[in-house]
Amino acid sequence: MQDIEKLIIIGSGPAGWTAAIYAARANLNPICYIGVPRQNPAPVLPGGQLMLTTEVENYPGFPEGITGPEMMQQFQKQAERFGTRIVGQDIQSCNFSTHPFELTTSKGDVAKAHAVIIATGATANWIGLENELRLATTGGGVSACAVCDGALPVFRDQHLAVVGGGDTAMEESAFLAKFASKVTIIHRRDQLRASKIMQKHTLDLPNVEVAWNKTVVDVIGDEKIEAVLLKDTVTGDESSLEVKGLFVAIGHTPATDFLEGAGIDFDDKGYVSLLTRNSQTNIEGVFAAGDVADQEYRQAVTAAGMGCQAAMDAERWLTEKGFG
Repeated sequence: MQDIEKLIIIGSGPAGWTAAIYAARANLNPICYIGVPRQNPAPVLPGGQLMLTTEVENYPGFPEGITGPEMMQQFQKQAERFGTRIVGQDIQSCNFSTHPFELTTSKGDVAKAHAVIIATGATANWIGLENELRLATTGGGVSACAVCDGALPVFRDQHLAVVGGGDTAMEESAFLAKFASKVTIIHRRDQLRASKIMQKHTLDLPNVEVAWNKTVVDVIGDEKIEAVLLKDTVTGDESSLEVKGLFVAIGHTPATDFLEGAGIDFDDKGYVSLLTRNSQTNIEGVFAAGDVADQEYRQAVTAAGMGCQAAMDAERWLTEKGFG
C-alpha cells in the first residue's frame, strides 16, 4: 500500500523552505517538491525569484547583505538539517477532491498526502529581450523589484528607468525617486493605466518624467547596463536613453498552472485566495504561502512569515483530524 505523507510542500522559495523548517521541527516529516529549472521565457529556478537576485540587503540577520542564491542555499540546509526530504520534480496536477490528496509529479508518479502547502511563488513578467534577461541574472542593473534592489549603492544618484504604466510602476518609480538623480517611466501609450491618485503622487515628483509612446527594444551594455534602445510606437523611430538601471514593472504571474481543475479559489488577478487571518485555502487541508497568494508585498521576509503560518496551520489541522 502506498505511503501517505502527513504533509507535502510544493515550492522551494522563502515560503516553502520556512514551511519545511517549521513542519520538520514539528515532526511532520515533510516532503518538499522543489521543481526543476526551465525557461519561461526568463529563467525559472528552484528557489524562486531570489535565485535571480544578486544582492539582498533588506532581509534581517544579514548586515553585510547576501546573494539570493546563497540565502536560498542556507534555507535549504536548515530545512534538511531537521529532516525535510527533497524531491527535484514539479507537481504537474493535483486532485483535491479525494482525501488523502493526490499529486501527480512531472515523472508521472502519484504522491498522496493528508495536507498540502502550496508555495510555488510568482514569476516577474519580463519584456523578453535577450540582453534584459542576461543582465537581470548577472547583476547587471536590470531588476523586476525596485523595493528589493533600488536602494543598492549602484543605483544611488543615477538615472534610472522604469517600464510600465500601472500602479506598480508608479509605486516603483516613486520609491526609486528617493535615491535616483532622475527616473524615466517608459510607457508604450500616451496615457497611464495607473489610478489618478498614484499618477499624481508620482508624476509630481521633481525628478520623475515619462517617455510616452515608447517601448524598450534592446538593453545596451556588456557587464552593466549603459542605455536602453527605445522605439516610438507612433512613428517607429528609435532612440537611445542612457540609464544605469532598468526596472521592469509590468506585473507578475503566480505559478498556479498545475492547480487548474483542482478546485482552488483564486482572486481577480489569479493568486490563490486565502481565508481570513490564516493560510487556509477554500479546500480544507490545503494551505498556501508566499507570493503565490500575495499580490501586494512579494518580499522574501513576508513570504517566509507566510511559510511559518502555513506550517503552523497545517500542524494544527493535522492534529485536529488525528493525522498529526
